[in-house]
Amino acid sequence: MEYLSQECYDKLVAELNEMINVELPRIIDAIAEAAAQGDRSENYEYHAAKRAQGKLLGQIRYKQKVLQYARVMDTSNLDGNVVGLFRKVEITNMANNAKMTYTIVSPHEANLKEGKLSLKSPIAQALVGKKVGDIVEAQVPAGTIKLRIDNITLYTES
Repeated sequence: MEYLSQECYDKLVAELNEMINVELPRIIDAIAEAAAQGDRSENYEYHAAKRAQGKLLGQIRYKQKVLQYARVMDTSNLDGNVVGLFRKVEITNMANNAKMTYTIVSPHEANLKEGKLSLKSPIAQALVGKKVGDIVEAQVPAGTIKLRIDNITLYTES
């Protein structure tokens, strides 16, 4: 089961609808148009359209599976005193005193440019369950980093 914010759930539903109602009919039309040109064995356009159809159908099945097991999480009942899913965490890297702010989200919502860190990332895994003032060690590709938790707030969708 995947817990998603309402914002992410709505985005996934919109993407799925776009794929099914816009992109798939466009590819089906391209296949029909290419097939009408004659011999399919050496018809590049036909084979390219069939590959595009297969790729799109795979993406549609994946999004359908994600949505099938998705649950929109009610953030009003969350404990804001411990790090967990849908919490905004202010941390300090103990090695260089760099301050960072991340929101812990599901892997489907992760976007570092927006400060959204996947729950399955090494840093989030090290932070989950900890409280303000705790110092944690996270195993990242560059080695081990020490982080101090400075503040925890509940995530509010924008």
